[in-house]
Amino acid sequence: MKLSKFIFELPEELIAQKPANHRDESRLMVLDRKKRTIEHKMFKDIINYFDDGDVMLFNNTKVFPARLFGNKEKTGARIEVFLLRELNAETRLWDVLVDPARKIRIGNKLFFGEDDSLVAEVIDNTTSRGRTLRFLYDGSYDEFRAKLQELGETPIPKYINRPLEEDDEERFQTIFAEHEGAVFPPTAGMHFSKHLLKRLEIKGIELEKITLHVGLGTFQSVEVEDLSKHKTDSEKIFIS
Repeated sequence: MKLSKFIFELPEELIAQKPANHRDESRLMVLDRKKRTIEHKMFKDIINYFDDGDVMLFNNTKVFPARLFGNKEKTGARIEVFLLRELNAETRLWDVLVDPARKIRIGNKLFFGEDDSLVAEVIDNTTSRGRTLRFLYDGSYDEFRAKLQELGETPIPKYINRPLEEDDEERFQTIFAEHEGAVFPPTAGMHFSKHLLKRLEIKGIELEKITLHVGLGTFQSVEVEDLSKHKTDSEKIFIS
């Protein structure tokens, strides 16, 4: 499979910068393979394509505010830190991405918050932009995680060219999110509303859940022509 097979033009003015006012009123494109037709519907119409006894599987991962902005010691340079995964809770080690990466070296310290209440030390390089940080914080683990929640921002895709807004934290989260660990919500799940879920249940559709923590791969560009050679980050999945 070749990357060039998937190249198409997408005008910037057609890229939505804000979600629909109601989750289930986003657009839904329906392809009928037998009739070879395409229809344009609203997402809430998805109920018409499922029957009593069908099973619908939902990803109940929960997004955490993974984007931090700090300042480099001495120079004060503004650095973006994107939290990827916690490596060790006891020592507060995290895999992260930093931007601009060229300014961040092993041994550097980064300060977060107006009062510099959270500090991180760079202890390793992982990829061209990847670093391992050890967070230094005087407090319990729960207090440390609360500080990350306080200082962090909800990650939104780079193709959304606007500042973060107050309701983004709620809209870039599914209504059935339970288990924290994702850097971005499962995209299709964002369009389900409580009303739509109730209608699905009434129709007899079985709703089941798994947990797949969406990772960096959802943002990662494909840069090889031969798709079999594309490498992406692993993601944790829990099935119970």
